[in-house]
Amino acid sequence: MPTPPRSPRSTAAPRRPQPPTPRGAPRRTAPVGRRPRWGMRAVTTLSVVVLASAGIGHAVMTSLDEDITRVDPFKDMKNRPQAGHGMNILLVGTDGREKISKAERHKYRLGGAPCHCTDTIMIVHISEDRKRASVVSLPRDSYAVMPAHVDRVSGERHHGHPVKLNAAYAEGGPQLTVRTVENMTKVKIDHYLEVDFTSFMKTVDAVGGVPICTTDPLKDSYTGLNLPAGRHTLAGGQALQFVRARHVDGASDLGRMKRQQRFMAALVERLTSSGILLNPMKFRDVTRAVLGSVRADKGFGTDEMLDLGRAMRNFSPSSSEFTTVPIGRMGYAVKGVGSTLKWDAEKSERLFHALRQDQPLSVHRSRGAARIVPVAPQQIRVQVENGTRTAGLGHRVDAALASTGFRTTKAPVNSPVRDVRRTIVAHDPRWDRSAKSLAAALPGSELRTVKGLGPTLKVIAGADFERVRKVRAEDPGQGEFGVVQGDEVACS
Repeated sequence: MPTPPRSPRSTAAPRRPQPPTPRGAPRRTAPVGRRPRWGMRAVTTLSVVVLASAGIGHAVMTSLDEDITRVDPFKDMKNRPQAGHGMNILLVGTDGREKISKAERHKYRLGGAPCHCTDTIMIVHISEDRKRASVVSLPRDSYAVMPAHVDRVSGERHHGHPVKLNAAYAEGGPQLTVRTVENMTKVKIDHYLEVDFTSFMKTVDAVGGVPICTTDPLKDSYTGLNLPAGRHTLAGGQALQFVRARHVDGASDLGRMKRQQRFMAALVERLTSSGILLNPMKFRDVTRAVLGSVRADKGFGTDEMLDLGRAMRNFSPSSSEFTTVPIGRMGYAVKGVGSTLKWDAEKSERLFHALRQDQPLSVHRSRGAARIVPVAPQQIRVQVENGTRTAGLGHRVDAALASTGFRTTKAPVNSPVRDVRRTIVAHDPRWDRSAKSLAAALPGSELRTVKGLGPTLKVIAGADFERVRKVRAEDPGQGEFGVVQGDEVACS
């Protein structure tokens, strides 16, 4: 699409920030990138917002703004939802694999033809006070009823009909995608951003890689992802494999969305904690990587990026929250469409009402309040033994574990060995994930494998015991919408 004509730019001093938009006032629209995938797109979008916080001059941002390809997703739209408070950005991504070299397509398993449809769809809500970002993932296979429209390829006029949500882009591009999302959510979209593989990979490389932590090995033969458990710094290509992986577990797209959300949180933390935003040259390089393959609406330009960036200068992972629209029915079969995901009507309405009212989706839990572990404490059976001669230590440890959710026997006993210095977590090798979760709750404890011990883990309290740390499962499904904050899914 040709770039629309631009008004002459002044070479004078940078403009002063514009006053905030009053409540209820109509909002101007924002930009997006060309084609990437789920996490990558949202990641790139959020990074645009954060990157502007570096305070780089207006002239630099203006030159970068000219690299953005513009679209008009709001053309001739009528009967739109009423504007709420804050800013709503529809972040979408298509694969754009045709722009990647043959060698890279082979290396990162990007074979096949591009689908020319949205592989990722997110609503990113920036609160009116610019202190919070709420990201809601909309599964691409969501059951949707597309509004009446003219097919952009065939020119044929279609009446409203059921489809999977990602088909809206294939039939009607950005405009039909925005219309469909607004009809389903009743959330007015203020800006549209569209990103692609190339932009995503370049952005990750420009920031020096993004740290990811995983408690379990992640392997997906379709994307080539192969990560052992632990902490990793992912470069662009490997990060692309991470956010595209759908066959790591049985959760398919829903699992992939969670990994993409985790990656977004990690990227935000990388940007805000590494000094990148304070280094003008690094800032310029990262911003060019972000905007080079982006498509965005005409209303989100230099002034919008700078104003939002200044307001969000102190943005961090703890300022963000992530969730997926509540699903009421998996595998909902629709004739001519196939298997879809049907939203839970009541829960979804409450979720989108919160966005419209600029309300947080969850009550924030301070970082460190509960460490994330692979197995929930409620699923772990524990027998406590006192490995010291300190009277009552076994009962104290048992009570502390029980109070944090572990299923203790409530009948601690004395260990045959009474001179244990370091607390021991003994476990059958078949229950190693549970053992790691239990050990995380006992700082400084030692893991010890005991074949044939069975499903009940044993804690032998040592002289070093001080406290039990709170832990929770990696996917806690907290609250009605299963929301997690960015600092809960980023590496600790």
